[in-house]
Amino acid sequence: MNLYFIRHAIAVDEGTEGYKDSERPLTDSGRKKMFQIAKGLMALGIKVDLIVSSPYVRARETSDTLADVFKVKQEIAFSENLAPSGDPDLLIAEINEKYSVDNLVIVGHEPSLSALTGLLIAKNAKMDMTYKKGGVCKLTAADLHHSRSATLEWLLTPKILVELSEK
Repeated sequence: MNLYFIRHAIAVDEGTEGYKDSERPLTDSGRKKMFQIAKGLMALGIKVDLIVSSPYVRARETSDTLADVFKVKQEIAFSENLAPSGDPDLLIAEINEKYSVDNLVIVGHEPSLSALTGLLIAKNAKMDMTYKKGGVCKLTAADLHHSRSATLEWLLTPKILVELSEK
């Protein structure tokens, strides 16, 4: 299984009047940049079978852009385990129980994505790793049911993906 972990794109700043944290949308700049990031992923030959997203607005909007660019036919799935207060152990169980696909995109937040990545590649949720907004990490795993071992294939910044989209 190919797992693509994507941090949501640039959103309205935390604490902006009129928005609870879960309701903060992407900025215009964030939407445009995520479109370019998705095009950069396409340039790498990425395939997407299913997108599972945090239910927060900024992650939903990031997921919508990815679904549009990749023409994903299956509806986006949402998981409370991808919200900032989500539990990476429960998310792994949820993936095993519900999603049997070859190419799974997970859209979420920091520090949750780093914790999930750490659990899968090093069995350590406190691994020091940072996803930039719009950053993408690819992991591969033969079987998450019997072993949580995954291999880190790459971690790309938004800048690199935008550059790939322009070639």
